[in-house]
Amino acid sequence: MPVRRLPPLRALEAFVRVVRLGSAKAAANELALSPSALSRRVAALEDFTGKRLFTRQHQAMKLTDEGLAFYNVVGPKLEELAEAVESQIDRGQVLRLHLGVPSLFGGQRLFPRLPELRKLHPRLHIDIDTGPQLDSRVGDSIDAAIVLSKEPDPTLYKVQLEQNKVYAIVSKEMAAELGDVPDRAKLSRQTFLIHNDLPDSLDAWKAAIGMADLEPASVDRFDSGQLVLEAAAQGLGIAIMHDDHFRRAHDDRLARLYDIDVPSPYRYWFVCRQKDLESRPVKIFHEWMLQAGL
Repeated sequence: MPVRRLPPLRALEAFVRVVRLGSAKAAANELALSPSALSRRVAALEDFTGKRLFTRQHQAMKLTDEGLAFYNVVGPKLEELAEAVESQIDRGQVLRLHLGVPSLFGGQRLFPRLPELRKLHPRLHIDIDTGPQLDSRVGDSIDAAIVLSKEPDPTLYKVQLEQNKVYAIVSKEMAAELGDVPDRAKLSRQTFLIHNDLPDSLDAWKAAIGMADLEPASVDRFDSGQLVLEAAAQGLGIAIMHDDHFRRAHDDRLARLYDIDVPSPYRYWFVCRQKDLESRPVKIFHEWMLQAGL
């Protein structure tokens, strides 16, 4: 029986990553390719199939109807192939988990507890990914993830880890300067420090102190929780973060501004595909996480 000609697998991988991540730039970054190299791979797949899979405008790639139909057929088959190959790899009894984790959660909560997990399951090894859009990459480049979100992708299995409160966190010097009672004039002269994963937290906090229309001098945004807390400790502004972030920082330079409880719009969740709960590495981590109260 003749062997059918296979499409270029690297081109298929590039195509699937662009579709799943929704961005050619994000796909190129994840594959460690230049934008032009990614475009060449996709073009090679288009030449092979004779279909126009994307339209290209201003360096953006938009899936065509033919591209969507192709993905719906090929995407699941490519995943099955990856799983089949993975099952045949001899890893010397090592169990490998590819886990997505926000960097602040990893540093404050996960890593201090990993020695416990290693003692219980010495064969389990964890590759850590702290990159963006973790929930969109579950089942692709990562097996499971801890995400900070209002509500994860409804197609994923999820476990809520906690219910947080929003804290305004400042240096002790700034806390003394601003006092114990919210003062509109003082607050309007301040810079607020916001994590990109918590964009609505500032509005929740302002509403809770009765100043929903407060306009600060500036709102500075960060993609690193550690840097938000460090900026606050250096007196650069008022960090709007979670109570858990404040407590686990154990930083004597920091203080909570005002004694006001503000429920957070965001929570930490563990997410994975439902079928991956049967995967040994995911199952071990999931069960340990629940028992340990991570």
